[in-house]
Amino acid sequence: MKKVGIVSLGCHKNLVDSENILGLFDRNEYEITNDPRDSDVIVVNTCGFIESSKKESIENILDMLQYHKKVVVTGCLAERYYHELKKEIPEVDVYIPIREYKNFNKYLSKIDKDIDPSLGVDDDYRIVSTGPFSAYLKIGEGCDNRCSYCAIPLIRGHFVSRPYNEIIAEAKDLANSGIKEIIILEQDTTKYGIDLKTNKKDIVGLLKGLLKIKEFDYIRLLYLYPDEISDELIDLIAKEERLTPYFDVPIQHSEDHILMDMHRRGDKEFLRNLFKKIRSKVPNAIIRTTVMVGFPGETEEDVDNLIEFIKEVKFDHLGSFTYSREEDTPSYDFPNQIEESIKEERRARLMKAQQKVSYVLNKKHIGEEMEGLIIGKDKDDYLLRSYWNAPDDVDGKIYIKSDRKLALGEKVKVKITDAFVYDLMGEVI
Repeated sequence: MKKVGIVSLGCHKNLVDSENILGLFDRNEYEITNDPRDSDVIVVNTCGFIESSKKESIENILDMLQYHKKVVVTGCLAERYYHELKKEIPEVDVYIPIREYKNFNKYLSKIDKDIDPSLGVDDDYRIVSTGPFSAYLKIGEGCDNRCSYCAIPLIRGHFVSRPYNEIIAEAKDLANSGIKEIIILEQDTTKYGIDLKTNKKDIVGLLKGLLKIKEFDYIRLLYLYPDEISDELIDLIAKEERLTPYFDVPIQHSEDHILMDMHRRGDKEFLRNLFKKIRSKVPNAIIRTTVMVGFPGETEEDVDNLIEFIKEVKFDHLGSFTYSREEDTPSYDFPNQIEESIKEERRARLMKAQQKVSYVLNKKHIGEEMEGLIIGKDKDDYLLRSYWNAPDDVDGKIYIKSDRKLALGEKVKVKITDAFVYDLMGEVI
């Protein structure tokens, strides 16, 4: 049997694409392997969002070529720089841009004559790679927010919601396979349904439909655009125990003139009131955000004010990155571009302030009883995912001690016994 290996880079939306690609290979009777030396075909699903991710994608392509296997390059970098890549790295056997996923097999048939060229990547055929109990559920594609720094609309196109019935059908399949936790993904999950013409649902309607699937213990939302978070959504999360009280709300900045130049909707006062409202209605809410430093025209005073805003709001989790000047985005031509060394210094200063915020907030969890799923083991400690931490690298870890052996995916209750800057420690009750 032929074997395929895949390198999946970038965000978890890209990971779902990789799982769908693996599903296509599975339908073509390929065995999946984690060893590139054992592969007949290696797929590199690239990211092309910012400069660092582009470099990482190129490095992985070149690394995989050293194994002298058939190499397929797809994903965001292949979509954004299709012609340039074919010219610069002709050793790759096949480049497949995202817009050609519907013709994936047609491209593969160029390197494997046994492949039926009629099949494309299909959301109904997927190899879940996140374990037997947890899975991502992608509810749409693309983005219409048009932030001035962001290349996503150039790569993924306009926002398109997946049909409601299609999402529910996939969710039921995941539930029947033993999945206990689903994490809902899209570039902007709060915009779901705005473009649907039939069986029209918004994000609240979709969540109500998913809640009818009783096999799910936890349903978590990621990527909420601030001014699209409705009172109805907040109230539903407050009411439904199986909806994780976790609000992932990227703000990018706090200063009004920066937000305006970023083409972000909502000002500092709006953001301040939004987070007050969330914490008022959902007292146990965990609030995560992402911020950017070094945007063109940002001053030291702007950074100081952003840090003060972070101290005021007290985000439970915060990810930060430096502005990446991306060609074909509006901000590429903005004046007052900032040197990389200054960007990095500002980011370090911001994260130092967030460390203090995180430590104070984490200590408040000592003595709290949490419920969650066992997601792995680290030496003598088990790892837990609760309402407090999402399944990615932004949040910290919860280390758990237990006198009895625990199974992967087992639901347990724990008591938090200690707290650190980013992580928590606990024991099984």
